[in-house]
Amino acid sequence: MQESQIINKKNPWPKGWRQKTSIMGVINLTPDSFSDGGDLNSTKKVLDQVKHFLSNGVDVIDLGAQSTRPGAEEVGSYIEIQRLIPYLKLIRSKFPEVLISIDTFNSEVAYEALLNGANWINDVTGGRRDRGILDVVSKFKCPFVVTHSRGNSQNMNELSNYDNLLSEVKSSLESLIKNALEKNISKENLIIDPGIGFSKDIDQNLEILKNLDKFQNLNLPILIGASRKRFIGEILNEKNPKERDVGTLAISCLCSNFNIDIVRVHNVRLNYQILKVADRIYRK
Repeated sequence: MQESQIINKKNPWPKGWRQKTSIMGVINLTPDSFSDGGDLNSTKKVLDQVKHFLSNGVDVIDLGAQSTRPGAEEVGSYIEIQRLIPYLKLIRSKFPEVLISIDTFNSEVAYEALLNGANWINDVTGGRRDRGILDVVSKFKCPFVVTHSRGNSQNMNELSNYDNLLSEVKSSLESLIKNALEKNISKENLIIDPGIGFSKDIDQNLEILKNLDKFQNLNLPILIGASRKRFIGEILNEKNPKERDVGTLAISCLCSNFNIDIVRVHNVRLNYQILKVADRIYRK
């Protein structure tokens, strides 16, 4: 296959990119994701969700076929591909203009997804787990979300000891960025995510959210993925992740205030509405 055949030529950036708080809508194709695992268990449900997102202001949809919640079992690239690619092809055929991100840390999955019409790769390890993903992203010249995390789903909760949280998270992101640049990934294609909920406890998540400006001098777009996460439930005393949207909205407003570029959320409609107002206050 020639290089020119596998490079995705579609403009990979949403309308108004970096001029507003863009919205990434989560679509989990897994039976065990923490919030909505197993909900989208048919073709109709997946397509209806994409249609709903598009009619309610989504900018990018994020497809995931491997849960990254604490304690999740890793199913491996083969099963991840079997779960993902049929839905990816279907979504791309039905909604040719939608921007599609793939939530994966496996290079084989990233390659197959980009070959079949995906636009972004969103790696919760930032290339730490499978360095081959950097080669794939470099080849396809696509946007790449670099996230701070430690360990894996089985042990991340045991790896939340930091001497200086903000400094160490920022330093780790700088190292991951350096790795990406050394693989000839364009800086213009990098997006950073400080990794809310990944190897961090409630107070550490809040410290990062209070200090989002500390990450802006890395001079890259920033994504925040706090939607429905456990620390919100701890604050609200709410065990059901689907009842944590109000807490999520508070964080989306904070992100607007900090001029964060994109938020990754489950409830697109509510976040779109609140960000229309928040961006009008903070970003106009």
